[in-house]
Amino acid sequence: QVQLVESGGGLVQPGGSLKLSCVVSRRAFSTYNLGWFRQTPGKQREWVASISDYGYTIHADSVKGRFTISRDNAKNTVYLQMNSLKPEDTAVYYCNWLSSSNLRVAVGDWGQGTQVTVSS
Repeated sequence: QVQLVESGGGLVQPGGSLKLSCVVSRRAFSTYNLGWFRQTPGKQREWVASISDYGYTIHADSVKGRFTISRDNAKNTVYLQMNSLKPEDTAVYYCNWLSSSNLRVAVGDWGQGTQVTVSS
């Protein structure tokens, strides 16, 4: 069974940084497009960033210049480096693999996510 295990969340002050990790237990990891999403209570899950199988990246306007997605195929892991965090970044963050035709659409089952709280 395919698993997505997110980690690295926590409580951080505004302006701080966190690096999220997501280990994907799936064969041929390097051939998949991967992304990060986030969700706050009462709101729909929001796309944050994506990375293609060959390393092309895109980021939502709300995080552009502050967040960076990357991947390590040898470790079956996708990362999200988050800098200059704001209170509005507070959410549960999830990773998932993506549609081959739309880098903003998740196609797998969701994991447990990791909570990020930005507060002073």
